[in-house]
Amino acid sequence: MPPFRGRPPYLMSEMIAAEPALAERLLHRLATDDALASLGDAVRAATAAGRPIIVTGCGTSEHAAAGIAALLTEALELPAGREVVSMQALETLRRPLADGVLIAVSHEGGTHVTNAAIRDARAAGATTALVTVGSGSPGAALAEIVIATGEQDQSWCHTVGYLSPLIAGVALGAKLRGSRPDAAAIRALLDVSEDARPVADVAAALTTVDRLLVVGSGADHVTARELALKLAEGARLPTTSHELESLLHGHLAAANRWTGLILVDTDASAGAGPIHERAARVLAAASALGLAAAGILDEARADAIPVGETPAGRIVLPHTGRVPGIAGSLLSSAVALQLLTERLARARGVNPDTIGREDPAQAAAHA
Repeated sequence: MPPFRGRPPYLMSEMIAAEPALAERLLHRLATDDALASLGDAVRAATAAGRPIIVTGCGTSEHAAAGIAALLTEALELPAGREVVSMQALETLRRPLADGVLIAVSHEGGTHVTNAAIRDARAAGATTALVTVGSGSPGAALAEIVIATGEQDQSWCHTVGYLSPLIAGVALGAKLRGSRPDAAAIRALLDVSEDARPVADVAAALTTVDRLLVVGSGADHVTARELALKLAEGARLPTTSHELESLLHGHLAAANRWTGLILVDTDASAGAGPIHERAARVLAAASALGLAAAGILDEARADAIPVGETPAGRIVLPHTGRVPGIAGSLLSSAVALQLLTERLARARGVNPDTIGREDPAQAAAHA
């Protein structure tokens, strides 16, 4: 267990502060990493042959895996129906991948079900890779290709453990495009994203809610899922994530004035019009119910959504022009969701690092 701190800065606070420089270091290392080049070759070959590519993991690593799948789909310019697939590790055990590439994500390489996914896929004939912190773990011993991110998270409320595999996905996507990611621009983006003032305002506005709903679509749903997990384990606030459209089909029936809602809306792509229209419906429904609604928004969406629609405040992400596409959205949102968790943990008087396991009942449940 991480050493317990009775007050901030928590280890999580220090990990968030370390991320901009860590991301830049990792991108420079991966630029000449033979394992990343080997994985790029395997992904290209699978794509050319029409073979499946699955990215998998559990918990925070599963959410990072979903981000990597979106990044690779974008980099390969795959058409609808040919996307790189994200799948929970347990589900891969039903029918292990026998032809194609399985990319697993596990920060410390010790997650039992993820390691079983690697083992079974390799035995069935798939090429297997693992994105993890180092090469000495059980998972690394099972995978053919190991992408080592090199720097371990010191908090159990993983922040570095989420950002690092996303950075590896950005590097792999650039390799597939024959380009190099702008490491300095990514560091600058993460640095600017660390402005905690609007985050603290949103956290203060949400301290009175009993539970939270977090919604998003596409890559924003990846962010929503990770935020829901972080708030549950780090701030001990019951939180569920939903696809934007799914929320409108019954889930709001249990919502009341003690329910909070966070909309993640950062999609600036040309085809996002229907997404923005449904996001407006969600905020209108939240207003009708008197929910404490907040937003994690890019600059364009912040300009388009009236301030009154987000009475609990908004976190406006910095301009991502030098880090375009899904990478800019996922990376800037990652810091926002982590800071929001850390500030809500402060407001609720809990230590996010231990994710509750100083409680004997929680420790027993985990065991």
